[in-house]
Amino acid sequence: MNPVLAVAITLVAYQLGLLAIGLWASRRTRSEDDFYLGGRSLGPWVAAISANASSSSAWTLVGVSGAAYAWGISAIWLLVGVLAGMALAWFYVAPRLRAAGGDEDLTLIDFLCGSRRQPGGMRNRRIAALIVLVSFAFYVSAQFAAAGLAFEQALELDATVALLIGVAVIVLYTLLGGFWAVSTTDLLQGLLMAAAAVVLPLVALVAVGGPGPLWSSLAADPNPAISSISGPHTGLAALGFAFGCIAIGTGHSGQPHVLNRFMALGDPKQMGRAQWIGMVWTTLVLSGMLLVGWCGRVLLGDVSANDGVLFAVAQQLLPPVSAGILVAAILSAIMSTADSQLLVAASCVTHDLPGKPGGPNALRWARMTVLGLSALSLLLALFAPQSVFDRVLFAWHAVGSAFAPLVLVRLWGKQIPPAAVSAVLLVGSLGTITLSLFPNTPGDWLERLAPFCTALLIALLAARTRKQDD
Repeated sequence: MNPVLAVAITLVAYQLGLLAIGLWASRRTRSEDDFYLGGRSLGPWVAAISANASSSSAWTLVGVSGAAYAWGISAIWLLVGVLAGMALAWFYVAPRLRAAGGDEDLTLIDFLCGSRRQPGGMRNRRIAALIVLVSFAFYVSAQFAAAGLAFEQALELDATVALLIGVAVIVLYTLLGGFWAVSTTDLLQGLLMAAAAVVLPLVALVAVGGPGPLWSSLAADPNPAISSISGPHTGLAALGFAFGCIAIGTGHSGQPHVLNRFMALGDPKQMGRAQWIGMVWTTLVLSGMLLVGWCGRVLLGDVSANDGVLFAVAQQLLPPVSAGILVAAILSAIMSTADSQLLVAASCVTHDLPGKPGGPNALRWARMTVLGLSALSLLLALFAPQSVFDRVLFAWHAVGSAFAPLVLVRLWGKQIPPAAVSAVLLVGSLGTITLSLFPNTPGDWLERLAPFCTALLIALLAARTRKQDD
């Protein structure tokens, strides 16, 4: 069978499956609670894998493999940072948030900003919602850009036409089924990612001769930084690079599209199972993508685009039909990541911003928001090109530095006055945006650490015990 035809058939079958899930989920979506939290009835497998997949897909598959190819051994710091952040999110944040949120809080902004009637409540909701909407426009555009790259390399179609088709499918099943459709497709996506993270790295490792020859080849690379644990950096710059990579993990505890899975877990007694499923999945997928990037460095030599190394390795090592099927599966996984961000954006417009949320038109406005943000993100993907790695991390830290300090302090048992909540949100988000305009530091440690640490310090200094506030 022609490999392009195999890719097309696999892709069409997968997309039809996504639409079928959307139709099934639409029958279970009758209220805001259903649309945004699935009625708070997720099982541990769906909650764990959908939470991780929604935070990791395009960045982990395309970005991390590309970083490992470009950086060499020093990309291992990405694994350290992400695992540390995941551990904090799953073992500290998840059980406390599931218990603290109760049945009253429908969104993360509900939990952090409190009642609309209290002084500063609506102001903080507007600030928080604006941060999410602006950041997620860039975040979703990165997913669309990764999908376009995969279409271009796998289907031999015009990238713009193929991208429009993929975006249409994502938007359609999100509109149909809301949280149920998003979580179920993310589970399927996560399982596909895990399969790809096992099969392709093993094939690549065999192709280079095993771990020993891989290490020897990296050590012999013409660029000596490839075999260094700190890359091209030395001294304090090396320390900054390591801290900058580890700081990526700080964002996990502040991502609304991840934390709403914690809030939606049906049985709190299943939290322990979900925690370990989430950690094992992350370790497997991230390690696999690092191996693909390192093996790609040995097998491919110098390629024009780091982000394309995953597809290049698959096409070189696997039979044409198998490579096409694998790339189609990866492509579908990348595409379905954007749904979670779109759903959170919809909740900002229809639930977090209005003085009186809900009403007969709430779901209609939610679906219109999904369409609007999809259109804006598509324009960014088409006309504002940037690497998937950089674009995701910018949006990730703008949201994480604004929300994570509030989450960590609130779940510590403290109450933060409304004025301090405003300060934390603004310092975390605007600090990230401002520092991103300056020349990069090694590992971008200043952009990733300074806004988060400053916002966390403000939250801690302003915090009071809940008992004192009541």
